[in-house]
Amino acid sequence: MAKLFILSAPSGTGKSTIAGKLLQQLEGIRRVVTVTTREPRPGEKPGVDYIFLTKEEFEKGIEEGRFLEYANVYGNYYGTPRDQVERNLEEGYDSLLVIDVQGAFKVKRIYPDAVSVFLLPPSLEELKRRMIGRGYRDKNAQVRLETAKGEIPCAKRFDYIIINDFVDKAVDQLKSVILASRCERDSTLRNLRNLLKSEEILSLIEGGECYVKEA
Repeated sequence: MAKLFILSAPSGTGKSTIAGKLLQQLEGIRRVVTVTTREPRPGEKPGVDYIFLTKEEFEKGIEEGRFLEYANVYGNYYGTPRDQVERNLEEGYDSLLVIDVQGAFKVKRIYPDAVSVFLLPPSLEELKRRMIGRGYRDKNAQVRLETAKGEIPCAKRFDYIIINDFVDKAVDQLKSVILASRCERDSTLRNLRNLLKSEEILSLIEGGECYVKEA
């Protein structure tokens, strides 16, 4: 059964980098491409990194209910397209949503079974260094850093927390979360007939009794 995975973090923590590397290494999962009204950054590919719309196009999408969630962040709209999520679920693919904290909580309310992961920077100093490295000027980086100080405590409300001190390690940890979630008991039992061909094992699981009696 397809699942939703939410990856969230303060701006500059590296969630897009982590997501990109994960998708290269793991099958059966698709990234849901975020829609935004901000200008593309150098090297970003429309439809791959983001879907770029005008403010008017985005607001029309809001009226038509095309977004699972949306928010205005630093003066630009960002939203999760509903059709991508629904299509992935129908086709049996897990969805990876790379979104901000408020978006993560909105999606979690709609899909309570979604698995949420919060990516932490190793330090605020390192986070500021990464922001400046992405081209944010000191004043802009300071604004984002202050926002991050309000977002970091939200980590306590996520299912998993990963510290992005080393990229490859963080990717491996996120991959472990996804692989383990795919084997979660209730989800596996609901989908057992699609996963298992042995009628003998199926009949034992569905109708048998565990020989160990609970105290």
